[in-house]
Amino acid sequence: MTTKSQDRRKVRLSRALGIPLTPKAARYLEKRPYAPGEHGRTKRKADSDYAVRLREKQRLREQYGIREKQMRNTFNEARRQDGLTGENLVELLEMRLDALVVRSGFARTTAQARQLVVHRHILVDGQLVDRPSFRVKPGQLIHVKAKSEGTEPFQVAAAGGHAEVLPPVPGYLEVELDKLQARLVRRPKRAEVPVTCEVQLVVEYYAAR
Repeated sequence: MTTKSQDRRKVRLSRALGIPLTPKAARYLEKRPYAPGEHGRTKRKADSDYAVRLREKQRLREQYGIREKQMRNTFNEARRQDGLTGENLVELLEMRLDALVVRSGFARTTAQARQLVVHRHILVDGQLVDRPSFRVKPGQLIHVKAKSEGTEPFQVAAAGGHAEVLPPVPGYLEVELDKLQARLVRRPKRAEVPVTCEVQLVVEYYAAR
């Protein structure tokens, strides 16, 4: 899939889900804040409970850009932990390496973050990690490989080039952007995680299946 077709897909998906999945989609939603298609502007009949839960699950999954199997596996892990399953789910997703690369300002989107990880530009505690799904532990340091620091994408990031499209750095991260490094100081709390989601609906979706 080409970059342009990926962009079009993300814009269309953003309109369907009612949330911006990329900076480009955010600009598009400002102009067209309704669903795609010929009936996008018309008032739709009330969705069923199932449809509402499904859309909320899709919202969360697409914000992290993960496959359904990964989502379900993370949900099952969240359910086994102490505390509220929905909050656990978001917190576990947020500790993915690609998610933290975005939160730290090293990348503009989750897709770009995933590419940086897969192409072996990112280290965790000095070790190369090429799995976007890698679970970062509190205390671990995320940083850019020395040979990659001088490349244009990272120079843009180090200069704060993504700041205008990203939310503020959350409290569970300590970031030194000029050094292209960030430390996960503790487990994220759901209230701090900048994703749009009614997590209880996601729990209800999986619990009913």
